Amino acid sequence: MLEIERKFLVKSDAYKNEAFTQKRIKQGYLNSNPERTVRIRIKDNKAYITIKGNSNASGMSRFEWEKEIPVEDAQNLLLLCETGVIDKTRYEVKIANNIYEVDEFHGKNEGLEMAEIELQSETESFEKPDWLGEEVTNDKRYYNSYLSKNPFKNW
Repeated sequence: MLEIERKFLVKSDAYKNEAFTQKRIKQGYLNSNPERTVRIRIKDNKAYITIKGNSNASGMSRFEWEKEIPVEDAQNLLLLCETGVIDKTRYEVKIANNIYEVDEFHGKNEGLEMAEIELQSETESFEKPDWLGEEVTNDKRYYNSYLSKNPFKNW
């Protein structure tokens, strides 16, 4: 279960007109250690526990394991999470053969918009829409676990 993704800042909200879905997400971290991040997420009416390993040198690949859990369990687990729950709206946009997940952050991370694309390999080519900005794949400041403790508004 290797996750390969690239992250980008977003230059405009044009992606909203191209989105085929949008969902509100609340997530917290039971453990934000980069070697074994444990996340609890509620996405609309579904909930998940996710464990992620440390990123490789490029920042593009890391182990990820995820399992759906009851929403009530996730709500209780969010109460045990470290300080700094992330609140965001996720838009999904299909560009060519890929789907970009574009997150518009709320609360203390208001003003941050970031897009992620999952790939089959680190060398896979993909189309970049006009609203895509600077790549921040290997910048740990843009990891949600970092943002939960160091909100964008404080940068």
